[in-house]
Amino acid sequence: MAGGGPGCARKGLERRPGEGGDDRPHYRATAPAQPGELAIPTLYLLRHAKSSWEEARLPDHDRPLADRGRHAAQRMAEHLRRQRFAPALVLCSSARRARETLELIAPALGEKTRMRVLESVYMADAEDLLDQLRRVSRTVPSVLVVGHNPGLHDLATSLAAGGGDPLDRLRVKFPTGGLATLRVRGSGWRQLTPGGAELIAFTTPRDLESDEAAPTRDR
Repeated sequence: MAGGGPGCARKGLERRPGEGGDDRPHYRATAPAQPGELAIPTLYLLRHAKSSWEEARLPDHDRPLADRGRHAAQRMAEHLRRQRFAPALVLCSSARRARETLELIAPALGEKTRMRVLESVYMADAEDLLDQLRRVSRTVPSVLVVGHNPGLHDLATSLAAGGGDPLDRLRVKFPTGGLATLRVRGSGWRQLTPGGAELIAFTTPRDLESDEAAPTRDR
């Protein structure tokens, strides 16, 4: 499994092998949660921004972001900065389009955010992603996954219980550059199951374009 990528030297988490013969990566906090961090685990699912198909001979793994995707990722970074977005851990696909998306939003993330670029997230299905999340320590308060459809979309709709907007919109489409925020029910990542989370926000590039276009009023 590959490791590395933007910000991987940041402190706070470390990789360790599993116990009982399980050599898959597990993640734990090297220090207790800081005051003010959410006690309830929060999961963020970010689909990579729009990629380019101009170089048809490139392998799928190596396709870069399109100009439109770069602009959308930059708008998302501004949105995250305004929201003071600071996940404790990032699990990012090793695909170029996912890594470039992460590079563009990374300046908006917290200084203590740990980032991992993983082959196992590239084209993973919902079950694979859920398995990786279950290996995250309960001491990690929040995780951002930067990945791909259909796995990311399937995972989001599987985890989210209930109905109404924004879940109805999510079920219809999880567009490139979209971000789903889920509050995990229960005591930790290991107990994460289908229907075990609440979708509390769903933000798309189109939403952010609408916010920019909205007229401002004098206060």
